Amino acid sequence: MFEFTSPVKDLIEELKKIPGIGRKSAQRICFYLLRTDKQLAVSLAKAILEAREKTFFCSVCNNITTTDPCEICTDTERDKLKICVVEEPFNIYSIERTGLYKGTYHVLHGNLSPIKGIGPDELKISGLLERTAGGKVEEVILATSPTTEGNATAHYLSERMRPYNVKITRLALGIPIGADLDYVDSVTIAKAMEGRIQL
Repeated sequence: MFEFTSPVKDLIEELKKIPGIGRKSAQRICFYLLRTDKQLAVSLAKAILEAREKTFFCSVCNNITTTDPCEICTDTERDKLKICVVEEPFNIYSIERTGLYKGTYHVLHGNLSPIKGIGPDELKISGLLERTAGGKVEEVILATSPTTEGNATAHYLSERMRPYNVKITRLALGIPIGADLDYVDSVTIAKAMEGRIQL
């Protein structure tokens, strides 16, 4: 059976380790890098190494940063009474793009998933509990994904924070803007009905 030459095979295997990249995608990326200008591959490798060497997690919110605490945590214009809890650092940028939220964040770095062996100790939960227990936070917004794991994580966090006398809210779920009801699944419609607001 045909096998790729060893360096090519090794590159494909490494690319496959990236979440969302399967064998076919890994092969396409590999061969793109091999046939493109060598400087592009060198620049990519340099950018990866530099990002790994110069970034770390903020000691307050666990966002990826080059300064500690990060720019959001040290921003004096931010509302320190609010914490938005997200699963991953890239979720912060999705929320920031709206321009509507001016509070702080806390990154969990995942969701609870007993099937995958991810329990509370594997997530960045203790720092969140310390921040809310101090009495300097009025609202915690749980912005985890509307998946089984995301909902379980939100439920677990709300139970843990209940004794701290803090308002706990969850992002609204429902029908996307511009969607036709005929194409929206029944679970989404049910969530939209539950979360309806008075006009």
